[in-house]
Amino acid sequence: MNGKNKIIVGLEVGTSKVCAVVGEVLADGMITIIGVGQAPSEGVRKGEMVDLDKAAASIHAAVSEAENSADVEIHNVYASVSGGHVRCLNNRGSVVITNDDREVSEDEVRNVLLNAKAVNIPVDHVIIHAIRQHFFVDGHNGVTNPVGMSASRLEADVHVMYGVRNRLQNTIRCIKQVPLDVANIAASSFASAQAVLTGEDQRLGAVVIDMGGGTTDFIVYTEGVVQHSGVIAVGGDHITNDIAIGLRMPMKMSEELKREHGTVEGPVGDERIVLKREVGLPDREVSRAQLCRIMNLRVEETLTLVKKELEKENLLDQLHAGVFVTGGCARLRGMEALASQVFGLPVHIGHSQTVSGPTSAIESPELSTAIGLVRYALSSQREQHKRPTVRETFQQLVSKVRSMF
Repeated sequence: MNGKNKIIVGLEVGTSKVCAVVGEVLADGMITIIGVGQAPSEGVRKGEMVDLDKAAASIHAAVSEAENSADVEIHNVYASVSGGHVRCLNNRGSVVITNDDREVSEDEVRNVLLNAKAVNIPVDHVIIHAIRQHFFVDGHNGVTNPVGMSASRLEADVHVMYGVRNRLQNTIRCIKQVPLDVANIAASSFASAQAVLTGEDQRLGAVVIDMGGGTTDFIVYTEGVVQHSGVIAVGGDHITNDIAIGLRMPMKMSEELKREHGTVEGPVGDERIVLKREVGLPDREVSRAQLCRIMNLRVEETLTLVKKELEKENLLDQLHAGVFVTGGCARLRGMEALASQVFGLPVHIGHSQTVSGPTSAIESPELSTAIGLVRYALSSQREQHKRPTVRETFQQLVSKVRSMF
């Protein structure tokens, strides 16, 4: 948080654009968005830094706009990370309850989660998240809070997301160059889910697919907890590149064509799109059917890759709340219909449902990650400042009394 006003800033440094969102924590604990800044992204490819100076300039532009929009000074941010190097796994840890009354305390919970986080990952990797799933008390599963229960053995499942240390550090180093402090980082998919999924969606089962410029990040919730996640190194820039190759035109013109005339729906009428050229050059006509066919094939392939991941983990039948598509590509015309066709499930374009603020921000799928970072930051801070349990309070009181004598 920044100072007395309880301000939290989420920063997404994406392949296509940099988004900074300023959230204010209200007295009732709710979040309202009070400022947004965006800037074209340079120095980033497929979600990873390739030129720190250019990326830092883009970050500075977005943050400056957010400061003006919210009328605050920004000193620290919560940042998202992505890239094809980000991986996940599920792991289980266990501890034996050795205290006299065999009662599970907060200490045992902390120890079992630390045990579950002790996973075998490559030496050059580091854990981004170890997200709590379920507890097992003497083999009894589905326990959400074991504190106070009697047990001889406590087990815990966690979902671990990890990535290459140096690549993650490059993102932090770039932000510090602006200069800004990085309070914490979060995986893009996990952040997006904090914005677009309600608690009910998480319980029913849902997949969030964040389709950005350079990557497609996804995360799956069932029974209220994260079950699976991943990153596919394909995004909106690949669609633009396909158009440039297929229609033999510059990338900039391909991007404009995609945004203004493109759709990922099925067959469209073969109308001709007239492209104005520079003075002295003849206008050019292209087939809209060919444009949309190129776009449809790339997006369908990307969504199918996600579907295969879910099928491999036997998760597709558990997504009763459906598919939530967010990120910049969610704005492509026909996305909802195509995704529904691929997955055979209800599809929603992922607007932020867990915060309040201007409609232009809440309903912008490209802001979901940055908004979700604000939500993630608040929940992390609450977790760190949990009040002690009754038992811990009693033990602290006994210790204090003993010290007085």
